[in-house]
Amino acid sequence: MNIKISNSALLPSRFGNFEVKAFQEGIKEHLVIYKNPLSDAPVVRVHSECLTGDAIGSLKCDCRDQLEYAMELIEREGGMIIYLRQEGRNIGLLNKINAYALQDKGLNTIEANHQLGFGTDERTYEIVATILRHFNIKNIKLLTNNPEKIRSLENIEIVERIPIIMDANEHNREYLHVKKTEMGHLLD
Repeated sequence: MNIKISNSALLPSRFGNFEVKAFQEGIKEHLVIYKNPLSDAPVVRVHSECLTGDAIGSLKCDCRDQLEYAMELIEREGGMIIYLRQEGRNIGLLNKINAYALQDKGLNTIEANHQLGFGTDERTYEIVATILRHFNIKNIKLLTNNPEKIRSLENIEIVERIPIIMDANEHNREYLHVKKTEMGHLLD
């Protein structure tokens, strides 16, 4: 696939001063937020888009908390966030809201996706290796709880997995339980 890459630009934020670069993969445009200089094994957070959590502050998930934690960590220690445009585990915003409606009726996050005809998790991570190669990164400290992200980065040496565990609330407690018990997320 043909990947288009933007120039680097400065991004001052409430978390600190970063640089950003966009990677266009077909119709999807992913964002890399990073702090220079990058170390030999930088902290890397692969974060999938969550409009309801990241931008609006939904309490149904832990996405915004994870993103903010990653921004604060990258500001302190350096590294990057690879922000992938894969809304709703890559089922899109419309289907994600339909899944929310099914969850309101008692289905869990996985059951709702299956009811809509999707797999448990439709995300892919091939672009991550391309992005890391662009930055000449071969070793990373991966900030994740998701074992699928670890497996998908087979050509990158993960020298350390850093847990990113957020406190549960009354609205996401079941969601986090399902991620742990049914999706194998490392939440201990």
